[in-house]
Amino acid sequence: MKKIFSILIVTFLFSCASSAQKQATEKQAINTVLDNWHKAAAEGNFDNYFNAMSDESIFIGTDATENWNKKQFQDFAKPYFDKGKAWDFKPLQRNIYFSKDGKTAWFNELLDTWMKICQGSGVMVKEGKEWKIKHYVLSVTIPNDNVDEVIKVKAPIEDALLQKLKK
Repeated sequence: MKKIFSILIVTFLFSCASSAQKQATEKQAINTVLDNWHKAAAEGNFDNYFNAMSDESIFIGTDATENWNKKQFQDFAKPYFDKGKAWDFKPLQRNIYFSKDGKTAWFNELLDTWMKICQGSGVMVKEGKEWKIKHYVLSVTIPNDNVDEVIKVKAPIEDALLQKLKK
């Protein structure tokens, strides 16, 4: 009986270690995809950038009107990429989380950008053996103490959009 119990404990511990190693490997794969995605934009590599995204992906930009499917985002971004460099976002921090089945991951990241610190968050899905970006949201950070100043700047523009959206 002690032998069976010992075998079960060793099997359980090996299983836990194996699961943790698999998750670490998947996190590294996701980090690589996201790092290469940001790098592709900085280098103006349109194909590499958009190949990292799922065909059904959504990109939400910093402007309230920027809610694009992949094709719409490609159309918007193409002129930037054609100049040889789109945007240069450098990851500062990133957190990655997994669904129980390990086929979906969500993340958030802080980015060093020309807009200063931005936040990116998204969802990735495992398509075959590759991780693809399914949904990405880019946000400009605003220090809490300066929200009123920002509201004053954006109010004239967004008041009209609010009226349109409420209809």
